[in-house]
Amino acid sequence: MPAPVLDLVPQLPPATRERLESAGIDLSNGYPSWPERPTDLKLAASVRAGAREHKDPGLRADPSKKNLFGAAKQVINLSQHLGTEIVGLQLSQLNDAQKDELALLIAERTVVFFRDQDLTPQAQRDLGAYFGEVEVHPSAPQVPGLPGVSIIWDRLTGTNDNGFRNPFGTQDWHTDLTHEKQPPGITHLHNDTIPEVGGDTYWASGYSAYDKLSPAFRNIIDGLSAVYRSAHSYPNPDDPNGERIPIERTHPLVRIHPVTGWKSLFANRKYTLRIVGLEPAESKAILDYLFDLYERTLDIQVRFKWSPRTSALWDNRVSIHAAVYDYEGKAPRHGTRVSSLAEIPYFDAKAPSRRTALGLDKPEDFEPKKPRVY
Repeated sequence: MPAPVLDLVPQLPPATRERLESAGIDLSNGYPSWPERPTDLKLAASVRAGAREHKDPGLRADPSKKNLFGAAKQVINLSQHLGTEIVGLQLSQLNDAQKDELALLIAERTVVFFRDQDLTPQAQRDLGAYFGEVEVHPSAPQVPGLPGVSIIWDRLTGTNDNGFRNPFGTQDWHTDLTHEKQPPGITHLHNDTIPEVGGDTYWASGYSAYDKLSPAFRNIIDGLSAVYRSAHSYPNPDDPNGERIPIERTHPLVRIHPVTGWKSLFANRKYTLRIVGLEPAESKAILDYLFDLYERTLDIQVRFKWSPRTSALWDNRVSIHAAVYDYEGKAPRHGTRVSSLAEIPYFDAKAPSRRTALGLDKPEDFEPKKPRVY
């Protein structure tokens, strides 16, 4: 399928254009660039369909994180369960020991932030390649000359209908690329341009969502699998003129993080379709409860206010996130994203939850709650 023709160089925010041109990005052929999209579902599903070896760099890290923390001016935990900001370090200058410890920190704290970064798209891709194979999306817009560096910019939605009553789609809670055979581990979004007010992002912890469940409910969902779909859909090769179809793949509903060894809920309302082996009504009842728990439990979430030239690195294996579209497209917000593919999701019944592993649970935490009387 021919790539779409869309040149938005004249509309690039000044800070974005300065970043790209300073990095030597060639904008003479337009911005963004688009891959040659797969012409049908089978071709799209064949992308990265083979197994790939993944060795998480967090497994090599010093648990004390002395190389990373010792070089930082300040380490700030933004909430009890997730979110840490590192002050005074440049991502482009981290050594291998610091990168390993950063991978471990992300695995433990879900999302880590770095402000005031002098980061080229090339350096962002190089860092992503250290964490795992860089995902090259078959349908997403890219920085010219840099496959794997995707563009996050609401100017690329192809519609002007977004607004207060119809917000931009990333405001929905989701996890990226769950349809992949080996979905991303660490994803890195660098926002070079943000609105003066608004445009925050939420993250929620899959570890803590799982920890909120009773032992009896955990026994219900442990070991179950679910079907996950892609954000993009493709022509059906058996019915080219029929309805376009997304890619679907099956993964554990509860997965284990290979670095922490903790159980995490692996479900999101936008892309988790159904639980394998259950009747549709049964699947819907369980998934709706899990979605609501994940999205509405405030003490397992963090909301981050961006500033220009800020990076967020989060672990897709153990989180959901949502971008707030309260600026309604009236101010520019532009970023580049690199996703590092990880292992094939797996489940281990013997693995602990986060709170169990850290010794935070008390017996009374598991006593059934009495109904409230109002």
